[in-house]
Amino acid sequence: MTEHGYLKQIRFLIVDDNAFSRQLTRRILNQFGARHVHEAENGARAQDEVKSFKPDIIVVDWVMSPVNGMEFVQWLRESADSPEPFTPVIMVTAYSHLHNIMQARDAGINEFLTKPISAKSLIMRVQSVIEKPRQFVRADAYFGPDRRRRDLPHRGDERREDMIQNDDNVIDLGP
Repeated sequence: MTEHGYLKQIRFLIVDDNAFSRQLTRRILNQFGARHVHEAENGARAQDEVKSFKPDIIVVDWVMSPVNGMEFVQWLRESADSPEPFTPVIMVTAYSHLHNIMQARDAGINEFLTKPISAKSLIMRVQSVIEKPRQFVRADAYFGPDRRRRDLPHRGDERREDMIQNDDNVIDLGP
């Protein structure tokens, strides 16, 4: 995991209203080889970035204005305007109460990380979404990664977009 260049081909979008937090996250990702990192200061700007940059992984803060992190994830997962509803999302926030974690999970967050972050904790979450992807579930009131944790077969070095094109990666729990 710590080998130089591990993240070289991965496109990241950092969404946070705090410039220092964005800079810290960017530096951690750069230390692990990430070269394609874009930033947005709120969920509204992030929507534009998702459409133009098409990130592989999004790191998003919860509290922002005018569009907060939860509203952004809801747009990403459910809106017809969202070009990439399967994009893995890591929520980074100071809100660490159990009900916040459950709310984020129920919104379709892949991983949750409490501020202040460390390099190790961030890279562990990134590694998790890359190496242990979860199938997506579609139900009446939910679309997002399977909320149950279980190991899936390793898919080697395939890129995320290659994997999500296959309809077998969505479990339909609808009517």
